[in-house]
Amino acid sequence: MRKRVLITGKNSYIGDCFSEFTTEYYDAVDTIDMIGDSWKTSDFSLYDAVVHVAALVHKLEKDYTKEEYFRVNCELAVQVAKKAKESGVSQFVFLSTMSVYGLRNGVITKDTKPSPFNNYGRSKLDAEKELQSLEDNNFTVTILRPPIVYGKGCKGNYVELSKFAKKMPFFPDYKSSRSMVYIENLCRFMKKSIDEKLGGVYCVQDKNYVNTSQMVKEIAKANGKNIVLTKIFNPFITLALKLKIRIVCKVFGSLTYEKDLCPDFEKVDFITAIKRTEE
Repeated sequence: MRKRVLITGKNSYIGDCFSEFTTEYYDAVDTIDMIGDSWKTSDFSLYDAVVHVAALVHKLEKDYTKEEYFRVNCELAVQVAKKAKESGVSQFVFLSTMSVYGLRNGVITKDTKPSPFNNYGRSKLDAEKELQSLEDNNFTVTILRPPIVYGKGCKGNYVELSKFAKKMPFFPDYKSSRSMVYIENLCRFMKKSIDEKLGGVYCVQDKNYVNTSQMVKEIAKANGKNIVLTKIFNPFITLALKLKIRIVCKVFGSLTYEKDLCPDFEKVDFITAIKRTEE
């Protein structure tokens, strides 16, 4: 029997993409709005799994208070999970974040302890802990901690890099490594976690780390342009990284998950992912 899935969080990038990706595989993939209290009257008993994507994200941190972050990212998630459990739903999938580790640079291993530095990360980590306390033999909790997510229609840093790649004739050739995940790959693992009812915490990422310079070059190539990579700016970038200049750290800093933190599963390769994103 094919499963029925409920996505809690309407008009979210990951939620909408997952809904589109899985429609042909499941008997039902429904989405509900989490603004207000109308969700409380929804019949969760119709579903095998609930995927919770509703959240206040880090880019809006200056616009919200600590209390609002914890109300939405933690309290709401726990309320939804409790309703799901009481309704007989057998699995709860929670979209957390790499931000729970609180690192801007470095390598995250199985021994790295979460230590978030902002309200976004703290509220997500608190939610993880409370959700895990609800797990039992009849209720599986799956926590996903994706790094940067990119794909067609995404927002954030990728969009800015794409604009740059289409306009500029050159870009710094600087060695960096980033864990990232193409949206279809994330959706593939989310589906796998539901199909196999995988419990626990998963740091989902693409097979290979991403070098920002090479990503910009591939974006340009996908748009029929040739961008020249130059090392002339590297001394300034190295200095800016040491000074922890935020924009430079975001573009050229290195932050990765150790590769064995992510289970092996079929993934779209990097070149294909860029082409699909830029279509």
